[in-house]
Amino acid sequence: MKTEKKSVLERVAAPTPKFFKTIRNWGLVLGALGGTLVAAPVALPAWLLAAAKALIVAGSVAAGVSQTAVKGGDE
Repeated sequence: MKTEKKSVLERVAAPTPKFFKTIRNWGLVLGALGGTLVAAPVALPAWLLAAAKALIVAGSVAAGVSQTAVKGGDE
């Protein structure tokens, strides 16, 4: 198996496998849900705000990491 080193920009621009596209999309949804809860114009319990912040972080990390996955050259 030949390993090719790519820069981060090349990896982001390269085609992403279907599985990681799904993870990326769910990560974006989780991040948006957390952002909506944090920006809500009503007073929310502290535990809900903490959970919303965790959703933002988890969703952002999942979306960012899955976007850098690239399809192999032999597929």
